[in-house]
Amino acid sequence: MKQLDTKLMHPADQLVLIISRIYRSGMTTTSGGNLSIMDDNGDIWITPAGIDKGSLRPQDIICVKTDGTIVGPHRPSSELPFHQALYKMRPKMKSVIHAHPPALVTFSIVHEIPNTSIIPQARAVCGPIGFAPYALPGSDELGRKIAGEFAKNPDYKAVIMENHGVVLMGEDIADAYQRFETLELCARTILNAKTLGKPCYLSNEQILKHEQSIPTHYPHFMDVHYPSDERALRAEICRIVRRACDQGLMCSSYGTASIRWRGNNFLITPPNVNRWDIDAEDIVQVRDGMVEAGKVPSRSVALHQEIYRRNPKVNSIILTQSPSLMGYCTTNVKFDPRTIPESWIFLQDVPSFPFGSQYDDLEHVAESFTKTPCAFLSNDSIVVTGNTLLNTFDKLEVAEFSARSLIMAAPVGKLHPITDAEVEDLRVAFHVGE
Repeated sequence: MKQLDTKLMHPADQLVLIISRIYRSGMTTTSGGNLSIMDDNGDIWITPAGIDKGSLRPQDIICVKTDGTIVGPHRPSSELPFHQALYKMRPKMKSVIHAHPPALVTFSIVHEIPNTSIIPQARAVCGPIGFAPYALPGSDELGRKIAGEFAKNPDYKAVIMENHGVVLMGEDIADAYQRFETLELCARTILNAKTLGKPCYLSNEQILKHEQSIPTHYPHFMDVHYPSDERALRAEICRIVRRACDQGLMCSSYGTASIRWRGNNFLITPPNVNRWDIDAEDIVQVRDGMVEAGKVPSRSVALHQEIYRRNPKVNSIILTQSPSLMGYCTTNVKFDPRTIPESWIFLQDVPSFPFGSQYDDLEHVAESFTKTPCAFLSNDSIVVTGNTLLNTFDKLEVAEFSARSLIMAAPVGKLHPITDAEVEDLRVAFHVGE
């Protein structure tokens, strides 16, 4: 997967960029968590102890030299010993992330490991996951116990820490962050699904089907043109994808956006590109059923193509995994948007299709968008359509907020939805379906 290009970024800049993402996403607190990078010299760059994670600057990052010399204005994180232990054990790993994201802490305190078969890409991204017994934070013993857990399986790159949090490794900071973000999404999805009902997990065969679904068979065209209107659409896709990441509506490892360009030709995001770091050059032009030479379009490109063909009023599509909606997407519980007027006006009735329908039954799925702007692909994603990309993004936000409200309402009491008569009033007043 294409990751953040860190070759020319100083380790301190990388750490500040990633810790700011983690903090803004609500996956650490002002004082919680620590990140590090080992550079080519063997020096460890690490976040400082006791400094606000919400306002870290590159000059705050500490360098611990191979001889133990500490360079910087602060003390290094108290968890430095286990970072050092992990680098010693796994020399190919060049970054470590430790944090206390709420959903993974929930699993930590009930002494369980999230089942990453809840969404299709997670098992490949996260790998097998260990569980390290409790030890005093900042102690050498904690370092030994975490290192000991990683030593049990050479494929472990993530370990849940008993009554503490999680620690992950990566070949670089973007690799570690993608694993961290994807694992937290799994945990949030499972918790939301359990609030609603019983989570449904994917089989090995279904996950394999997903992994083999990259559309490399599409014919290519060579005479690619990038007129100004096409370039503007590329920039718009990148802005909305990054905004979706900022809002927690899309994660590093999954999410697709497309815009109709001319006729049934469109622009679409590719697979295996970190969504936080997508740029205009990554976007794929699809023209007359062919893709621009040298690029691979999203796994769901055939579905996008069929939706545009069947629905001339649809000009943009977002397919993504946001945690509250994925709670519904991974259970057999029906999502009812008749919560507040805005939700029903924007979403109407949302059908659900079995996992893999975007490949096996795409005509049926695409046809549903003649009647509704949204649909669930079970255990995979929600698909949202609109007349502009911003309009589509707005619907996605409304859908996620609605799902979050419904999940929060579940332990409070019985849902009292808007009545059929009230829905009919909304249909007439707001010209829904016209």
